[in-house]
Amino acid sequence: MEVSAGTTVAYLGPPGTFTEEALLSQPDLAAARRLALGSFQEVLGFVAEGKADLGLVAIENSIEGTVNLALDQLVFSHDLWILRELQLEVTQCLVGLPGARLSAVKKVISIPVATAQCRTWLSGHLAKAEEEPAPSTAEAVRRAAEAQDPGVAAIGTKHAANLYGLAVLAEGIEDHEGNTTRFVAVGLPSWGIPAPTGHDKTSVVCFQSSDHPGSLHTILGQFAARNLNLTKLESRPTKQALGEYCFVIDIDGHVADEVVADCLRDLHATLPAVKFLGSYPAGGPGGERRRQEASQAWLAADQWIRKLRSHLER
Repeated sequence: MEVSAGTTVAYLGPPGTFTEEALLSQPDLAAARRLALGSFQEVLGFVAEGKADLGLVAIENSIEGTVNLALDQLVFSHDLWILRELQLEVTQCLVGLPGARLSAVKKVISIPVATAQCRTWLSGHLAKAEEEPAPSTAEAVRRAAEAQDPGVAAIGTKHAANLYGLAVLAEGIEDHEGNTTRFVAVGLPSWGIPAPTGHDKTSVVCFQSSDHPGSLHTILGQFAARNLNLTKLESRPTKQALGEYCFVIDIDGHVADEVVADCLRDLHATLPAVKFLGSYPAGGPGGERRRQEASQAWLAADQWIRKLRSHLER
């Protein structure tokens, strides 16, 4: 995926969000034209409509799990492909007016995902404070700055605090160490599929024909039979009827890998629908040796079958 200075990258704004931090961690994305928007829906809608070339959205957090607002847009609303994955270690801060005392805080503003990541700390330090939702951590910090009230604070980044003239009242307030958020850069299929790097993921959505015993086992059996590692498996309601679910699956490997392609071929042949979300460079460590071993095993098995078939009567 070649990103030029003229490429427009939409992301969840305003400036100062964790999404912007993730974007700035990538030199090519940081050098592109940045477009801060107000919601996940707006970011992905701009990309789908061609108003932005790429979109960067948070899709999963190590504490709170899937960011459903973003994932459901990719699964049900748009035909976009994931082109890159980023992982950012997140440090949450409580920010407020310079000189404000923690004991004076009566209201805490933030996006609900961030508030949930700090639940234990908030219960122990600001149990009686009112919680006000915001569409992003940066917007929460902006609102706190606008209030000019020592009793109003926000959960956000140091970067946002500096941008909006606030001070860090408490740092590292997330409930668990190693709080990491996974972001994906998405674009129209016209970008093509990034070439395999040796450390890739493939994301698909598998739709069932009906809810019956063993339906999930049938799907998972395709991966198990090929020794493919799943890094994500999640059911999502199809929005059609109560009890109807699809499965969002992330696989270690690339569609260019013979073993991954063979698995997707069988899934497509046996299920009512399989939606391809992308094959892309993975963020973080792991997986290359296992994928190579699986591909080698598949190639060896394929050669064995070819040899057997060579003995068929002509």
